[in-house]
Amino acid sequence: MSDYTLTIKSHEKKGVLDDITDVITTHGANISYVHLFVEKNNMGSINLELEHVEDIDDLIKDLNNIDEVKSIELHGSQLDIYGKRIIIVGGGAQVSQVAMGAITEADRHNIRGERISIDTIPLVGEKPLAEAVEAISRLPRVSALVLAGSLMGGEITEAVRKVKEESNLIVISLNMPGSVTDHADLIITDPIQAGVLAVMSVADTAVFDIKRLGDNIRF
Repeated sequence: MSDYTLTIKSHEKKGVLDDITDVITTHGANISYVHLFVEKNNMGSINLELEHVEDIDDLIKDLNNIDEVKSIELHGSQLDIYGKRIIIVGGGAQVSQVAMGAITEADRHNIRGERISIDTIPLVGEKPLAEAVEAISRLPRVSALVLAGSLMGGEITEAVRKVKEESNLIVISLNMPGSVTDHADLIITDPIQAGVLAVMSVADTAVFDIKRLGDNIRF
C-alpha cells in the first residue's frame, strides 16, 4: 500500500464530497489531509492526501465514474513540494530580520535536497497575535514558530501553551519582556540568529538537535 495526493475538479454541488469520500472509504484508503475551495468558474477544487491506497488506478477509475467529477490529477503532496513550514509572527521590523536569517539558512538546506518554507505575518496587538498563534494548530506542515516582538504575554502566552500541549511544535522566541518566553524552547536575542536556528531545528540536513539544549534556554 502507498500514499498518494489527488486534486479533483468537480462541479460545485451539494453531496459531491460525500460521494468522493464514499469511494475512498470503499477502497480502504484513509484521508490524511484535505483542502477544498471554489474556483472562479464555480468548479470545486479538492486536494486530498491519501494513505494506505492499495490500487490507485482502480481508485481513480471509480472516482471518475462520479458524474460531477470532471478531472483528477495525481501529484506530490504539499509536504513533498513545500516541505516543513516555519511561521514567524510579531512586529514588522523584528519579523523581517528573523525572516532574513531563516530564508538565508533555508536556502543552504534546500539546495541540498531539504524542503523548508518560511511564512511571515507582521501583527500588532495581543488579540491578533494570540489568534494567529492559536490558528497554527489548524495549519498543515508547521514545524516551528518564531515569536518576533518586543513584548508578549497574556493571551499570547496562553495560545502558545495550548498549541505546545497539542503538538510537537518547536517555539523560538526573541528575548523580550513578558511571560511568553517561559513557554519557548529557545530564547534568542539576535533576530537573524533566531531565524537561522529555527531552520536548523527542523532541517534533516542540519547537525543540530534543539532537544539536547534543554528547556527554555536563552542566548
